[in-house]
Formats: sequence, C-alpha cells, structure tokens
Amino acid sequence: MELQQYIDHTLLKPTARPEDIKRLCQEALDYKFFAVCVNSVYIPLAKDELEGSDVKLAAVIGFPLGAMATSVKIQEAAYCLEKGADEIDMVINLGWLKSGAYTDVLNELKSLKAITTDRILKVIIETCYLSEEEIVKACELVVEAGADFVKTSTGFGTGGATFKDVALMKATVGEKARIKASGGIRDRDTALKYVQMGVSRLGTSSGIRII
Repeated sequence: MELQQYIDHTLLKPTARPEDIKRLCQEALDYKFFAVCVNSVYIPLAKDELEGSDVKLAAVIGFPLGAMATSVKIQEAAYCLEKGADEIDMVINLGWLKSGAYTDVLNELKSLKAITTDRILKVIIETCYLSEEEIVKACELVVEAGADFVKTSTGFGTGGATFKDVALMKATVGEKARIKASGGIRDRDTALKYVQMGVSRLGTSSGIRII
C-alpha cells in the first residue's frame, strides 16, 4: 500500500502565506502525495507550483462554515475550476440540513456537481455537529446528488474524523460514493485504520509525519 497516494496534503489556515503554499506544493511533489488542498485564493499559485506533475489540486468552497449563499458557492467553485482545480471540497449547509430543508441541500449539491462535471466533488458534512440520523441523511443526499465523495470534516469544527462516524458513513453510502476522512489524522496507525475501513482519501496537514 502506498499510503501517500491516499493523502490530500492540506493547508487551510487563514494565516497561510504564499511562501507557505509554495512549500506545501514542494512537499507534495517530494513525497508524492495524491493532492494538495488549499483555499480558493491560492489555486492559481498552487497550479503554477504543481505544473507538469501528477499531483492533483483541490479547492475548498464555502469554507469552513458552509453558510454562504448557493450562488456564491457556485461562483467560487467556477473560479477555482477555471484556474485549474481538479477537485472541489465544498461544505454542506448545516443549518439547512439540521432544520430538515433537504430539498435545499440537495439542490445546492446538484448545482455544484453540475459545474464540476467530470472533475471530483467532495461534500464536507462536518460530522461533529450531526447526530447519527443526520449523518445518514447527509450521506444519502450526497449520493442522490451524484457527488463523488462524502467527507467527514473541515478540521475547523469542534471535532474531526472518528472511526465511528466513518463506519456509519461507509454503511450508508456503500459503493455509491467514496469517503474522505479529515480532521485530527496525525499518525500512521490512524491513517492505516481509516484506509482499512474503506476510506479512499485522507485530508491532513500531518502527511509528512504520517509517511
């Protein structure tokens, strides 16, 4: 198993500087991580740094709260796709989900998938704020919308990925969507356990330590 090929090497801190993003990209190249994940403002810079390599580029959308208007999320995603993002990691509207506005959630997810087309759409459901029933419902909506991944966490909530939540997500989506575990993954044993559970991608800022 080449564990580095499961890792989205991530830097999403609001204090990240251009030189930090350049370093992140160089580390991804050196360690052969699957992707780099950055905020939308740094997509053009990261694209230049990764030019000619196999490392994919992921952008976070509506991050980290998910409470932006759908039209704003669409515009941000369109910008990132235009600037060369290979993957979009968007945050679900948690207020809508928790209030039972499932049609609104679904329509937003469908709108984002419609513009990502053949590129990857990951949906962050921020499990730390959800009940088990809400996690199941969020996963069902992700599948119904045709998104590619359901992702546990932003890393900016009250908690990150847990084995319990990932098991529930896997039981819900089966083979209909892939799973990305993120938030609090800082050592090799934890990373390997998630992979053994069926996770397809790991979001972490500790990729070098894990490898």
